[in-house]
Amino acid sequence: MTTLVWFRQDLRLQDNPALTAALTAGHIIPVYIQAPDNKTPPEGGASRWWRHHSLNALQNSLNARGSRLIIRSGEPLAQLQNLIQETGATAIVWNRRMEPAARAHDASIKTALKACGIEVHSFNGNYLHEPWTIFNKQNKPFQVFTPYWKAVIAAGLNLPPQPAPDTLPPVDAALTSLPLNALRLVPAIPWDAGFTEWQPGEDGAWARFEAFLPLIDAYADARNWLDGSGVSKLGAHLHFGEISPRQIIQSLLDTRGSVLEPRGIEHFVRELGWREFGAYLAFHFPHTVDAPLDERFNTFAWRDVHTEAMTDLRAWQRGQTGIPVVDAAMRCLWQTGWMHNRARMIVASLLTKNLAIDWREGAAWFMDTLVDADEPSNTAGWQWTAGTGADAAPYFRIFNPILQAEKFDAEGAFIRRWIPELARLPTKALFAPWAADSATLGQAGVILGQTYPHPIVDLKASRERALARFSQIKTFTPTHLPAEAMP
Repeated sequence: MTTLVWFRQDLRLQDNPALTAALTAGHIIPVYIQAPDNKTPPEGGASRWWRHHSLNALQNSLNARGSRLIIRSGEPLAQLQNLIQETGATAIVWNRRMEPAARAHDASIKTALKACGIEVHSFNGNYLHEPWTIFNKQNKPFQVFTPYWKAVIAAGLNLPPQPAPDTLPPVDAALTSLPLNALRLVPAIPWDAGFTEWQPGEDGAWARFEAFLPLIDAYADARNWLDGSGVSKLGAHLHFGEISPRQIIQSLLDTRGSVLEPRGIEHFVRELGWREFGAYLAFHFPHTVDAPLDERFNTFAWRDVHTEAMTDLRAWQRGQTGIPVVDAAMRCLWQTGWMHNRARMIVASLLTKNLAIDWREGAAWFMDTLVDADEPSNTAGWQWTAGTGADAAPYFRIFNPILQAEKFDAEGAFIRRWIPELARLPTKALFAPWAADSATLGQAGVILGQTYPHPIVDLKASRERALARFSQIKTFTPTHLPAEAMP
């Protein structure tokens, strides 16, 4: 039997359940299809850059084992049907995705193929436990992380991964495949010059994980340092399925014996849990990718970014708010495709609370500029900070960017790296240059309004406005119900 193995967000050979299952059934043909943007949520420029290089790495791995990746472009169902006719394949397998639009698309493809007599099987390739397997005692989905994570732990974390095949059957040389460059995933304008830190692909994922391991015991505290030196930076590798949570946890179990202690490891594994929780929420509450989970916010009066808030949104996007830690984080994002998680909360709080701009504007910007842009995780993070989602920060929690910088960039190295026009300021003046005296600014060559902008918002006054606006939210009974089935 010939089986098509459809790669999407599982760009690896190790611990790939769909690939393993197909190999047990007979001959396989690895396939990648670049779908039109209107079929699933379109990827941003940074994600497309990563996908290009990750696909290249997957091609190399397949070639080294005697196989090759067949690349096509177009509507996936039509392309799969073409491949069935060309190869005589009688089965198709894939690993499941969790984005609501992607799940709906996969369900329609599965139905259509089965109606044509094709065997179709999907697998859990990228999560510890899939969302429909974890419920509370009332058999309802969790909406708070801590009890959810306890339920995941109870369900088991010791899930041995599957090895990669040593060899793979060859693919008929007559079967045509597009060159990877034909997909045009890399930018036409070379804005990716700052992406040199990244090594997309399975080997890059393991190199990143192994480089992080000596730091893991200090993770509980070091994960808050804004320079990113204490975190794993595995987000994009996980999103594209170059490494799986099962592999990470099994490696820790093999080398350290436990993932629930000591403190550093336990905190790191909890972060994997937060990624799982994002997918869990996207499954059970699919409307939340573009609507608040807390329906009290459906009529919340965000400022209009098409009129009076447009200038503020653009300043935020470009790292020109006049608030150094926010600007440093936003410039880091633009140049490297990555932002530290605490920095994400700081900039999101400023946008949604101080600037009163809809969290969806920020989420869309992150989806376009992050190499690790993952719709479920991104949505959950933005809704948490905005106070509109599950397990959300309460409306009265508003991050003070000055205090955050003083605590987590105490020497100012992060700000100085990304805002060189402020680099000569003494650390005491670096976090709030508008509060510095003219002599201090002059000695550092800083002219507010010229070399660096004045703050676009008064932090104290805007905090008070936010508290007043958010406190007006009234309770009512929600109408959205969780999803019942999984394709």
